[in-house]
Amino acid sequence: MKRREFIQNAALSTLAVGTLQACNTAIPEQTKDVPPIPEADGNRSPLVISTWNHGLPANTAAWDILRAGGQALDAVEAGVRTAEANPEVSSVGYGGWPDREGQVTLDACIMDHKSNAGAVAFLQHIKHPISVARKVMEETPHVMLVGEGALQFALDQGFRKEELLTEKALEAYRNWREKSQYKPVINIENHDTISMLALDVRNNIAGACTTSGAAWKMHGRVGDSPLIGSGLFLDNEVGGAAATGLGEAIIKTAGSAMVVELMRNGASPEEACKEVVDRIERIYRNSPDREYLQVGFIALNKAGGYGSYCLRPGFNYAVQHGEMESTLIDATYKIS
Repeated sequence: MKRREFIQNAALSTLAVGTLQACNTAIPEQTKDVPPIPEADGNRSPLVISTWNHGLPANTAAWDILRAGGQALDAVEAGVRTAEANPEVSSVGYGGWPDREGQVTLDACIMDHKSNAGAVAFLQHIKHPISVARKVMEETPHVMLVGEGALQFALDQGFRKEELLTEKALEAYRNWREKSQYKPVINIENHDTISMLALDVRNNIAGACTTSGAAWKMHGRVGDSPLIGSGLFLDNEVGGAAATGLGEAIIKTAGSAMVVELMRNGASPEEACKEVVDRIERIYRNSPDREYLQVGFIALNKAGGYGSYCLRPGFNYAVQHGEMESTLIDATYKIS
């Protein structure tokens, strides 16, 4: 090695070591006052939280599993499948509104308490993308499959190819085509997700997120919902978070992962959700897209605390735990 190259490499090595040392000394300062996460006691009351009013029947399906001592992973999959199969839910699965080419394309992800994750994106003709996502997690070395590859995998796994565009969705598409303007109506055309988090009796958390995406999107567009860290994230030592709303805004802030990290540093679930919504609002403050911007988060911590926060009024979420029936709650919001 030439002397000049040796000196350059030595300088870079010194810089790298110094950076690592700085990181190692900074971490204790940031976390030293964070209260400890409660230990699992094996007798935790189950809890399930999900987005929007279609979260009510979803919670019921999940609760049947949780109250019988079942796993959170099974509960969240069963829960969101109710929305995927309901043709009256225009933002998820069968009956979801199509893209601007008239095609229904679906995204989903799922995550368990061991940080295993699976996802599918731009999947067509399969009614239950959440179950395909779980197969990706359990049967492949990958986290995400997309498009034709995701469809072929689903068919190989025994899923049935179906037509997902209903007459109701087709009529809505034809009406949209008259002007073909992409200006999603807040809480109608861009509340595009059912997200669910569950805590089981073993004090383990799992999450699921599934959607047909923003109505009238460009063909091939993928939002936050199948992206681990954006539409969904959890850490079984801390808690979990999930998102709904304009996917592009959530992706830009790694929204759900940020909510979990804020909880790790001592924030309550609602405080953590609010901080990320505030960040998004600042990013979009001078953007022309602000007029149709809506985002909301739900969060759950290991102690069984939960909360939510959104940018504008209209977002609600469903909660069920203990003796409490599944209840719809209006989220606290920032902008009137």
